[in-house]
Amino acid sequence: MSVQTNFHDISLINDYLFISAWPKGEHAEEIQSLGVRLILSMHWLRPSRSLGKTPVQLLWLPTFDNPILLMPLNTLYRGVKTALPVIEGGGKVLVHCRVGRHRSVAMACCILIGMGYSSSDAMKLVKERREEADPDRWYIRSRIIMFEDYWRNGLFD
Repeated sequence: MSVQTNFHDISLINDYLFISAWPKGEHAEEIQSLGVRLILSMHWLRPSRSLGKTPVQLLWLPTFDNPILLMPLNTLYRGVKTALPVIEGGGKVLVHCRVGRHRSVAMACCILIGMGYSSSDAMKLVKERREEADPDRWYIRSRIIMFEDYWRNGLFD
C-alpha cells in the first residue's frame, strides 16, 4: 500500500512500519510528518544526516545486497532492538535500502517477527503491501527465517 507523498517510493506496511527506497535529505520533513521517529538505513552508503533531525532518530546499519556477503544476524537484531521501543512508544519506523526490495524488506520482516509475527506471515504482509518487495530471494528469505529461529529461541541474548 503506497502512501501519497512527494517522496513517491514509500510503502505503508502496517500502522507502525514503512519501507522505502533511498530517501534524500530533502524528504526529512515529509518523513517526519508521517509520524516516523526512527529511520533504519540498510544501504552501505551513509544516509543524509538531515534525515535524523529531532524527533527522528537515524540508525545506519550498512549492509550489502549480495548472496556472498549475507546480512549479519546481529545487524538485523540491532535494528529490531532499536525499533521495538519506538513502536511500543507510539512512533513509526521507516526502513530503507537502495530500492526497497531486499535489505529493507528483510529488516521490516524481522521487526514484524519481533512484534510477534511468524516469518511466513511477515513476508506475506510485506509482499502484499510493497510491490517491489522480494523476501523470497533465497539469501534474503534464509536470513529472515534464521532470524526468527534465533529470536524465538533467545539466541541473541
